[in-house]
Amino acid sequence: MNRMNPKVDFYFSKAKKWKEEFEKLRMIILDCGLTEELKWGCPCYTFPASAGRQESNIVLIHGFKEYCALLFFKGALLQDASGILIQQTKNVQAARQIRFTNVREIVEMEPIVKAYIYEAIEVEKAGLKVNLKKTSEFKISEEFQNKLDEIPALKTAFDALTPGRQRAYLFYFSQPKQSKTRESRVEKCMQQILNGKGLND
Repeated sequence: MNRMNPKVDFYFSKAKKWKEEFEKLRMIILDCGLTEELKWGCPCYTFPASAGRQESNIVLIHGFKEYCALLFFKGALLQDASGILIQQTKNVQAARQIRFTNVREIVEMEPIVKAYIYEAIEVEKAGLKVNLKKTSEFKISEEFQNKLDEIPALKTAFDALTPGRQRAYLFYFSQPKQSKTRESRVEKCMQQILNGKGLND
């Protein structure tokens, strides 16, 4: 069994909610031979680098108000034989969660959880990648399209942003149901785009 990482201990010791659940999930994952690290402030379990391949993130433990979960980074590629993987929102492309609300569920599902972890490791070994939607496949709201057509400098600045920044804006602009709200979001962000900055920069 792989060792616990002292850097990660503090995450588990400070957890007020899901303490027992986290501990159980930690034991299950470490039993599958993954390396424990702290990434994005959460316990993250990686598959070691080998010839010509970088270290890969396999699964992460995180807690929410209603549930705690295992997040599989390439969950979209798993078979999901038990039909338990959840896509957090429709915009999450690769990752999938298995959610738990008590430690008993985790104990009962241990063999299934391990099977999913081993499958995720195999996906990584095989070098499989999730086909992410291209930025061009995201819907551009009419309000933003009008501004791009009106102001060539805005289009140039938007095209120069990284694909991730472009997607964040497109999603943000197309979210509201009312045209007026979409328009005001576009207006508010125009200067930021012209400055070459992302939505959250």
